[in-house]
Amino acid sequence: MGVDQLPRAGVLLREWRLRRKLSQLELALRADTSSRHLSCVETGRARPSQKMVLRLAHHLDVPLRERNSLLMAAGYAPVYRERPLEGEDMRAVRSAVDMLLAGHEPYPAVVVDRLWNVVRANRGMGVMLDVAPPELLAPTPNVMRLALHPDGLPAHAVDYGEVRAYLLGGLSQQAHATGDPALRALYDEVSAYEVPAHEAPAPAQQRGPREAVVPMRFRTPYGELAMFSSIATFGAPADVTLSELAIELFFPMDQHTERVLRGRVGEPGMSGAGVSGTGAVGAVGAMELEDVVEGGG
Repeated sequence: MGVDQLPRAGVLLREWRLRRKLSQLELALRADTSSRHLSCVETGRARPSQKMVLRLAHHLDVPLRERNSLLMAAGYAPVYRERPLEGEDMRAVRSAVDMLLAGHEPYPAVVVDRLWNVVRANRGMGVMLDVAPPELLAPTPNVMRLALHPDGLPAHAVDYGEVRAYLLGGLSQQAHATGDPALRALYDEVSAYEVPAHEAPAPAQQRGPREAVVPMRFRTPYGELAMFSSIATFGAPADVTLSELAIELFFPMDQHTERVLRGRVGEPGMSGAGVSGTGAVGAVGAMELEDVVEGGG
């Protein structure tokens, strides 16, 4: 164990405590320890036990990937495995995900990793993906790039400024909460995208939700569609991969959108092309999404 590991573990714990806006006393009370001991841990004068590292990380709501980093910084082995989603021991998880995606059809649904890369999707996602240019779909579609790149959904969007503000705000909060430099880099990238001139965001004092949810409205060959989404995650995950997966489910906002989505079930490429066991999406219309999504994440 290197001489700088103990101070490094303390520095990381202090960074997480400050990120969560907790005092040493508040965290010590939550973790059933003394503020004096916590101070010694943060300054490197005391080595926390493995149990103490995990207890502090739990009360600081540290993501599992970073909990492993904390353990290694304190001189311990990681305790959370990172299994590939396509691995044999994740078969039950894949089955549950595929049932959820297929059961949500004909409405769109997509599974993303921690960086919003598409890992799996159902056939309903075609109504959104088939308006995107091929360069935004390869090698792996990224939900944030699709939703914010001027050649993606913004090129077809209505009231885009409201959606952009919502997405960037959420991504910024996520990057700060996780401390993930890759997420911060993604935010820096997509926030710098040019906003279409016809969809320039309104001044902050004029913005505000006009409905119960922030809808995504975009023009398609089927007319203007309006949807909102809900994010689902796995409860009590003990695997890094599983803890970083999120399932975004889209729902129609009006009867026209619902009719279009339900009507697409009978289109060519929509039947017999469900979510595959390899994470691919079936063909939708003239676009073969299987080659795009397979192996993503």
